[in-house]
Amino acid sequence: MLAYALAQYGMMMDDPVRMGAFSRALRQVVTSDCVVLDIGTGAGIFAFLACQYGARHVYAIEPNSAIEVAKRLAAANGLSDRITFIQQMSTQVTLPEPAHVIISDLRGIVPWFEQHIPTIVDARQRLMVPGGVLIPQRDTMWAAVVEAPELYHRMVRGWSDQAYRLDMDIARRIVTSCMGNGRVQPDQLLTAPQLVATLDYATVEDPNVEVMLQWAAVRTGTAYGVSVWFERTLADGITVSHAPDAPPDQLPPLIIGNAFLPWSAPLTLAAGDTIAFTLQGTLDGDYIWSWTTKVYDQGKPDAVKAQFAQSTVFGQPVSLDLLQKQSEDHVPELNEEGQILQAILSMMDGETELETIAQQVAEAFPQRFADWEEAMKLVAHVSGQYSE
Repeated sequence: MLAYALAQYGMMMDDPVRMGAFSRALRQVVTSDCVVLDIGTGAGIFAFLACQYGARHVYAIEPNSAIEVAKRLAAANGLSDRITFIQQMSTQVTLPEPAHVIISDLRGIVPWFEQHIPTIVDARQRLMVPGGVLIPQRDTMWAAVVEAPELYHRMVRGWSDQAYRLDMDIARRIVTSCMGNGRVQPDQLLTAPQLVATLDYATVEDPNVEVMLQWAAVRTGTAYGVSVWFERTLADGITVSHAPDAPPDQLPPLIIGNAFLPWSAPLTLAAGDTIAFTLQGTLDGDYIWSWTTKVYDQGKPDAVKAQFAQSTVFGQPVSLDLLQKQSEDHVPELNEEGQILQAILSMMDGETELETIAQQVAEAFPQRFADWEEAMKLVAHVSGQYSE
């Protein structure tokens, strides 16, 4: 789970386009008798605005410790009695009353990010009144083949342009199997944009995505990969856009950026060349992204100029030892760290104090802890994660 630092929350609040759009959307839908649910409240800004616009009560959910700052800010602004703060994942929360409005901003450089979609589906089904309002309403994704050497070289330069005459190609292939980020300008597009998908949060169920796109190059240039951006509708008539040609009043500053799917190698395209592209995102704990590209000379089906097959599976180096430990036929045995964790958890019985647990752990593992105070640091950390 991505956890923002407090300074990053401040940067997002300092974004006039983002904040202006969310503020207008809240003002448009909040009424004096409505209950608002703010999922991922962070430092609390949307919860505070909902109160300002007249919400009867706000439930603000945030697993991050930034929620402690939100509580203090609510008190400083006289809003503590109108906001219930809950430090937990929303999927683990049951509210005393359903919300009329749910507001969230859980996406990354694409909306298919961590548990964003399952979280919204769960909240819509369990925590919202029938016919309630979701902010945002939907995200529309677009993609185009781009001439973006600066984005590509930012990823590969250290593995390609080095002066020591070493073969770094293995590492270069790994980094070009990662999803990058960064914006492009309209004159960097080598194809017209294609619609990837529209996520309507009132109806979406499937967290996965799979699309097939086809473009024709509109000019000659060097293609470095595919840029993916989204246009977000927060409420009726209120949108923000990350499109290359978005007007300034709809384009948020570059805090998160747009997705960039690099090709394995740059390729010169001529006007009329066609590009067949597939994109698949599968939620498996985190998202696994795969993209394949086949380029045809002037659209001729028997004249393939290049083809690439890439996946974030190959963008994360994994040791053979780790793979063996994760195989179905592996018979595991706890290492010392596992034994220590098991001992700590087994003593969290609702009766034993942390100091006693730390003392017993230090006695059981003297080679790991010099004294119980050292063990206490780990015991406190485990308690913070797993105790009620």
